[in-house]
Amino acid sequence: MNYDAQFLFYLEHMNRQFSGWDFSYIEKTGRMQEEPLDWSYGSIVLSYMNKANAMLDMGTGGGELLSMLGPFPQDPCATEGYAPNVPIAKARLEPLGIQVEQVFADDELPFADGRFDLVINRHESYSVREVRRILRDSGIFLTQQVGGTDCREINERLGVPLNDEFQHWNLDFAVKELEANGFKIIKKREQAPMQRFYDIGALVYYLKAIEWQAVGFRIEDHKEALYGIHKEIKTRGFWETTQQRFLIVASPV
Repeated sequence: MNYDAQFLFYLEHMNRQFSGWDFSYIEKTGRMQEEPLDWSYGSIVLSYMNKANAMLDMGTGGGELLSMLGPFPQDPCATEGYAPNVPIAKARLEPLGIQVEQVFADDELPFADGRFDLVINRHESYSVREVRRILRDSGIFLTQQVGGTDCREINERLGVPLNDEFQHWNLDFAVKELEANGFKIIKKREQAPMQRFYDIGALVYYLKAIEWQAVGFRIEDHKEALYGIHKEIKTRGFWETTQQRFLIVASPV
């Protein structure tokens, strides 16, 4: 197939090193945009931080979000499981007095029982039992999650199945799991916002960063499908997918 020069340029232009979970390369330039949620994770976190003495941010990535939420409680900690992110998070957070720990399994967190009165989690997997172990009896667990059918249109267009491991993951399942493990639900919300890509390079950049969306993704294997999306963007101005997001605030019974 003969691809137009603009398509080939975008594929080359996205060939840039990715670090942390910082999407500013495509978000701040307007190449990818997400429909706003009906809630603000950061605002809700802050509403609980001012009452906390010890807090944990699970899956801090490169510490991008947490670093902007100060001032912090007396005992702030963060975990990260993706090895390349750990030095980035340490460099960003430790000067702020935040202890950063690398973790290797959701059910083996390196903290004492009942250490935290606030545990926050944005788009990170977790073990309910382990969260309960490290949380004080009066503590708060606050999580925003990505559902198992997130951006399913990408998979449909590329002919790549959604990851079977996560398709069950939604608000209802997460709530039932928490309740079965000694939590009461204080707040719960779910939404399906749209996410738009304004050039094919932005979509490819996204897929290379979010490796679990289309496992084993390679440009060479999906070039015709990508070119079809590129042509739609040229006609419509954007190509969009449907996200799946949910929020839970819970506390031990």
